[in-house]
Amino acid sequence: MSLDFGPAVALSCRECGARYPLGPSFACPECFGPLEAAYDFGTVTRADIESGPANIWRYRSLLPVPADVASKPNMNPGWTKLVKAGNLGRALGIKSLHVKDDSGNPTHSFKDRVVAMAVEAARNFGFHTLSCSSTGNLAGAVTAAAARAGLDACVFIPANLEKPKIAMARVFGGKLIGIDGTYDDVNRFCSELIGDPLGDKWGFTNINLRPYYAEGSKTLAYEIAEQLGWRLPEQIIIPIASGSQLTKIDKGFKELVTLGLVEDTPYKIFGAQAAGCSPVSTAYKAGRDVVQPVKPDTIAKSLAIGNPADGPYVLDIARRTGGGVEDVTDPEIVAAIKLLAATEGIFAETAGGVTVGVLKKLLEDGRLDPEAETVVLNTGDGLKTLDVIADEAEPSAVIRPSLDAFRATV
Repeated sequence: MSLDFGPAVALSCRECGARYPLGPSFACPECFGPLEAAYDFGTVTRADIESGPANIWRYRSLLPVPADVASKPNMNPGWTKLVKAGNLGRALGIKSLHVKDDSGNPTHSFKDRVVAMAVEAARNFGFHTLSCSSTGNLAGAVTAAAARAGLDACVFIPANLEKPKIAMARVFGGKLIGIDGTYDDVNRFCSELIGDPLGDKWGFTNINLRPYYAEGSKTLAYEIAEQLGWRLPEQIIIPIASGSQLTKIDKGFKELVTLGLVEDTPYKIFGAQAAGCSPVSTAYKAGRDVVQPVKPDTIAKSLAIGNPADGPYVLDIARRTGGGVEDVTDPEIVAAIKLLAATEGIFAETAGGVTVGVLKKLLEDGRLDPEAETVVLNTGDGLKTLDVIADEAEPSAVIRPSLDAFRATV
């Protein structure tokens, strides 16, 4: 089989550094550490990137994809808005604030980015079925991308997910299987399925395709830097589910510096969790290097991973950059969703409520510099989590159709 992963040349273990040929592998045979794509980038210029399409494929020379990737059937996500959030900034007392709003992706979450990478890997390996374990957004992104790419899809979710996310995953076709348990139970089941004949020729986006899939999150870093005028933000707040998104944004920033595409300026990375599922925040506050698993209990179901695979790496990055990890309660999440909507016209799902809630908390505690250029991520659309704002599902008033009635109400 001839493989074409563009500039990616090997899989490298993040623990021991051992290298392996590109393949559908995700754990190092030597030390069981996670594998990730390693590259030989060559020369990449700003002009090369800027001449590309207005989606993630403008960065194809930095990703594990073939050079002709833009010509293949894919969802073509990315190049979402970086919103200058002056109203929210004034409400919170921060001078220069931006919201990276990834709700504008094809299935309305950042997961379209990572799934686009997984689709190309699945094609390379001759897989016929795309699958995943999901807390919701990934399931919809996988079934949509599979439909577009002409692949079969079978995805697995905790059975108690939000109804809009279930409906979105099903409408694109394929099979949607609910598991009676948490996301961690679902993920364990999928890992077993990979070793069974039933899972032969299946590409599990966040398991056996994970080294390629995860690289899609780097495109958030690339876009933020380019949209800021080819510079790094001074502070950034990123939600934590598995922790992969945060680690890959850091990797993306470092690659831009190494390639000379941006100036090497300091940046602080802050991770954000819901208090009902905050194992990384708990470890950070306790000064520990080990993340102890928890049983999730939060409205932020898209972040409800009790045993985050990249948790220890998140701790390293938060400490290395001078950032941190914080969590907010469910009521704080809802209040933050409403605040972002009322100030910037951005309707975030619960993960966006977590990041904005943590932004507010860090500012109040003096842990964020209100003078520094800051980016906060919104990774999904609030229409997927309408149940958390059920109190808003009524008119402000109901009146007779007359001016007198309206005057009386006003």
